[in-house]
Amino acid sequence: MTRPMKYALYALHRGENAQPRRLADTARRVEGLGFESLWVGDHIALPDDAPDSATEPRLEALTTLTYLAAVTDRIRLGVGVLVLPQRQPVLLAKQLTSLDVLSGGRLDVGIGVGHVEAELAAFGVGMADRAAMTDEHIDVLLKLWRHDRDHDGRFVTLHGVVQHPGPVQRPRPPLVVGGHAAAAIERAAAVGDGWFGWELTPDQAGETIARLDRARRRLRGADATRLQITITPPDPIVTPDDVRRYAEAGVDRLVLVPGSMTVRGTDAVIDHAATHLLDAAGRG
Repeated sequence: MTRPMKYALYALHRGENAQPRRLADTARRVEGLGFESLWVGDHIALPDDAPDSATEPRLEALTTLTYLAAVTDRIRLGVGVLVLPQRQPVLLAKQLTSLDVLSGGRLDVGIGVGHVEAELAAFGVGMADRAAMTDEHIDVLLKLWRHDRDHDGRFVTLHGVVQHPGPVQRPRPPLVVGGHAAAAIERAAAVGDGWFGWELTPDQAGETIARLDRARRRLRGADATRLQITITPPDPIVTPDDVRRYAEAGVDRLVLVPGSMTVRGTDAVIDHAATHLLDAAGRG
């Protein structure tokens, strides 16, 4: 038997949505309609030729989620995904813990290696080092959240330091690993609580979930808990039949990404979901 689908909205940090009043009003509306979560992305400095517009307004991810935490009460807050090599992990651990505390334990932490070479270079990160940095930064986050005091690695060294308070969620906020490459699948299976896939059809999602399940069993044994699967569909206007197919493939959450980051484009996605998905499911 499939579980009820969770519905999320992406991109209140971008375009015409990235205004304080618009952010607050839309977040409260989406929460009232029964969306399960709000997700934002993480790009800090894009080159002019980036696939995503470098000139479109784009707010910083964790700052935006902190603002959204202050204007909502129940809806979960996710970042999909943090470009982990661009983030200093000791500071990031404190930022994420603070956000989890201030939101009352509503944070989901998506993580990835990044793919925009010029953006990574702006932070002094080479493409060849990004995967190794990501894995070590994950290790540092987990150690600080466990109150471990020492880490001696290639990129980070900790000696006798600790952070308080710890996250509200125990043992920590869920880690949702993004990426479709073999290394990302292994990383999700090894350390993740979930996996984030971008613009996948139900068939594509099902194929990747099978890979994740095989890797999870190999790395963690037959009794390993299943990963929570988050997918953005190629088209945000999904039908109940689309939802059924995603659910049968093993997807837990659909993150709806507006085709344009305008008020009109975003509201169209919200209105469609409210009428055809949330109402049909008894609002979650």
